[in-house]
Amino acid sequence: MEDKIMIHKRPQIVTLCGSTRFKNEFLEASKQLTARGVIVLSVGWFGHCEVDGIPDDVKQKVDKLHFRKIDISDWVLVLDLNGYIGQSTHNEIEYALKNNKLVVLLSRLRLDYDKLPSELIEQL
Repeated sequence: MEDKIMIHKRPQIVTLCGSTRFKNEFLEASKQLTARGVIVLSVGWFGHCEVDGIPDDVKQKVDKLHFRKIDISDWVLVLDLNGYIGQSTHNEIEYALKNNKLVVLLSRLRLDYDKLPSELIEQL
């Protein structure tokens, strides 16, 4: 019997980037993209929403971890509400572009997830 190699398609993987002050928008983006079959990697800590913020040593670890999430993603969605892109998000965008990742700005979609190109939500 001939051996056959099965090629399994996998869903697209996206990393969400943006200011952690937009916690509700992160949750909404995750919900919208997951409903469309996309694997969503997001922030692990909403430092701007926490009363005590995030300790500096933890922030450095979290920032490095977020770059690793970008590494394993097919593309990046930037939650640039009201056009706001802070320094950390700017650094993440630069990193993603340097590593040949497609970067999509939510503002360009006019906050409408149905405007995502189909190749970003269809399986590879």
